[in-house]
Amino acid sequence: MVKFNPPSSFSFDKPAECQDWKQRLEHYRIATKLDKDDGPVQVFSLLIVAIGVYAKVQKATDTVRDTFLIDPAVILIVFSFSLTLVFLTQLAIAILGFFYSDQTRDALGKFVKNAIVHYRDDLDLQNLMDYIQKEFKCCGWNNYTDWSWNLYFNCTDENPSSERCAVPYSCCTPVPGEAVINTMCGFGVQTQTYLDANKSIYPVGCADRAVMWIESHLLLVGALTLGLALPQIAGIVLSQILISQIQDEITSAF
Repeated sequence: MVKFNPPSSFSFDKPAECQDWKQRLEHYRIATKLDKDDGPVQVFSLLIVAIGVYAKVQKATDTVRDTFLIDPAVILIVFSFSLTLVFLTQLAIAILGFFYSDQTRDALGKFVKNAIVHYRDDLDLQNLMDYIQKEFKCCGWNNYTDWSWNLYFNCTDENPSSERCAVPYSCCTPVPGEAVINTMCGFGVQTQTYLDANKSIYPVGCADRAVMWIESHLLLVGALTLGLALPQIAGIVLSQILISQIQDEITSAF
């Protein structure tokens, strides 16, 4: 009976041993008569060999994974830093908006002007402007004549549009008991004086209305600001506490 001593463990760090291993496996196949056995026996034997190779590769993979496993404290530090950065950014924007209120108002004015100019071109801007004007009960940015910025509502004699000198229906004051909205209620309003226009629309600009709304809802604005800030502050504090606890556990373990 032929005796066969199994080869030593194969090292994945030495690819040059592959040829030597190939020869050893061939000798092993001949010595165990696998070359003369039928197909099922050879398939089963090869399956055993494949399982062994897979187990070795999986063990090496687990070792690499454990080597590069991220410390939970590192994840918490990244999370805490990101949350702090977001909070400081929001705080800086709020402070700049407060001290540079004129510049903030000009920036909002440019946005509203762009929304008025493209009112008929962009459905999203149209819905946004209608919502703002109905909620704040205003018309335009400075006043109702700002709608001349729009190509269709422009109040010059050269404008052939049927909506010339009109304003959107969202500027109109609601009529009590009216079941269907009159979308033509703002036609020709730009040709009227402020007092005459006041009978059918909100002639005040949305800039003044926004300032008036903020001044009359300072408590609500403060509560919303605090509501946004508190979860972020709590997240920063709790993550720092967890980082300290993890570091204490590591220190005590060693």
